[in-house]
Amino acid sequence: MPTSTDCVFCNIVAGEIPCLNLFEDDTTLAFMDINSANPGHALAIVKNHHINVFEVPEADLGRVILTAQRVATAVNEALEPDGVNLVQANGPGALNSVPHLHFHILPCYLGDDLKLNWGHTPGDMSEVQSVFDKTRGAMI
Repeated sequence: MPTSTDCVFCNIVAGEIPCLNLFEDDTTLAFMDINSANPGHALAIVKNHHINVFEVPEADLGRVILTAQRVATAVNEALEPDGVNLVQANGPGALNSVPHLHFHILPCYLGDDLKLNWGHTPGDMSEVQSVFDKTRGAMI
């Protein structure tokens, strides 16, 4: 299993750092986030050390999103929040502080002031079209 000794999530997988384990299988691990944004904030990670969504094998990505769904379902049932966000960030510009593929399972409550919403400002349609053309051309 590829790991990185300086990665906090790899150290959790190796059992060197304790966690509040919610779920584990051969590919993934889910546990409570000790720096929670809201009560019930959990993480679902791949056990293998993959830095981001761009390099993770499809099979591992598929398994971790299923684990995130499983945890989100449990959080939704147990806590009855007003909503649940699944957040996956890549790189420092996306405020990813741990370079190891993971999903945040974030229960949300009306009025909780959790800052994930960037609003609904209409976009410049010529810019949207230009970005669409570039992105469509880069689709694999």
